[in-house]
Amino acid sequence: MKHALLFTCAALALAACREDRTANLPDPITMTEEAVGHFCQMEMLEHPGPKAQVFLDSLPYPLFFSQVRDAIAYDRMPEQSHMIAVIYVSDMGWSGATWENPGADNWILASAAYYVVGSDMVGGMETPELVPFATTEAAQAFIARHGGEVLRLDGITDEMVLAPVEFESDIGIDDDGDFEERLRALSRGQEG
Repeated sequence: MKHALLFTCAALALAACREDRTANLPDPITMTEEAVGHFCQMEMLEHPGPKAQVFLDSLPYPLFFSQVRDAIAYDRMPEQSHMIAVIYVSDMGWSGATWENPGADNWILASAAYYVVGSDMVGGMETPELVPFATTEAAQAFIARHGGEVLRLDGITDEMVLAPVEFESDIGIDDDGDFEERLRALSRGQEG
């Protein structure tokens, strides 16, 4: 009986701790014309597809990302200067969301989203995108039109967001050979 009471108290304390952490999270902010992508430094509204915002501990404003994939990659990179407080992503199941205009205020917690991975849609930077939805039903409706599969955030592998993207125009190009030839030519020029 004593162990059951202790377990119940510990579970309640843990739940209260989780609620307190959620209560202390910064609220998402409206994406405006002034918002620029963290990696590309381009205006967010110029790019199609879902967006993300990442709040860092002790900083009042978020970093915006032109693609959800980029925000998840940022989260998984070891070189952060601050701990991440929270990540918000566009809910593409929101009634007003379109690929060209994903919405400015329809943010959901990245940890709560259902992601369509492997669809035929590309993000704002023309690379494969993780398309977030608040419900599995909305994600399944998107899959019916664009393909892919539904994953939760913890099911998205590092390779899905950190691996380089090969474009069709890159196929058959030997960048290393070209680089080596240019380096040799530069070396010959310095010798003479």
